[in-house]
Amino acid sequence: MSVSRSGYYKWKNAEMSNQELRKRTLMERVSYHFHDSEQRYGAPKITYLLQEEGHTVAERTIGLYMQELGLRACVSRKYKVQTTDSSHDLPIAPNVLNQKFKTEKPNKVWVADITYIPCREGRLYLASILDLCTREIVGWRLGSRMTTDLVLGALQDAYKAKKPKKGLLHHSDRGSQYASDDYRKQLKAYKMRASMSRKGNCYDNACIESFHSVLKKELVYCKRFNTKQQAYEEIYRYIEFFYNRKRIHSALGYLSPVRYAAKFNKRKAA
Repeated sequence: MSVSRSGYYKWKNAEMSNQELRKRTLMERVSYHFHDSEQRYGAPKITYLLQEEGHTVAERTIGLYMQELGLRACVSRKYKVQTTDSSHDLPIAPNVLNQKFKTEKPNKVWVADITYIPCREGRLYLASILDLCTREIVGWRLGSRMTTDLVLGALQDAYKAKKPKKGLLHHSDRGSQYASDDYRKQLKAYKMRASMSRKGNCYDNACIESFHSVLKKELVYCKRFNTKQQAYEEIYRYIEFFYNRKRIHSALGYLSPVRYAAKFNKRKAA
């Protein structure tokens, strides 16, 4: 091929250097995105972010690079505390939602639930309300007792923040807090329709259950809360600054809930 031996090896070494340079650049970016997400992003999300930056790279390659770097996203431990008290004689709303989790517009369907948060200073419970369209946490409260006031506070915060029009569907489990007279009166005052899961069927409220699972995997099980104040500050930071505004969701086209919700605001303005 009329190529000298020295010329061939010079070309080969240059090519290897380019490959090594590309790998080094990618590994630097992988490490950046991993730590920027506070060790919460795995290969799929990091691959997407790198592709957005213009890199042509496969998820498998990023997975191998993460192994080489010793980077592993947060992994949850199995630990569950029962937070649903459905052994009561309070009125139960019909299951209007019926696992129809796809909603075309924000503030049409909200789902609510309570979860346990371990803390050395004492037990804590988190009541959350999620918008099914944007996956945004529109209201939440953290408290020491699993009371009606706790879930009412989350609902009032959500209503104050979003001011939804009448007819919004509010879905929850059959817990006594959501079936209480005070909670039902508040839903009526806000002109919201009530919907409740079937007894013992966690899939009927899967979206908010999924959020609480992600919260525990990415925050609660990665840290040890020594005080209730520390728990509140960490959860506030996670929900308001990371989950709602920064964390990308594959179901939202790799946008954060707030960025996805902004698309609907632009349509209104147009």
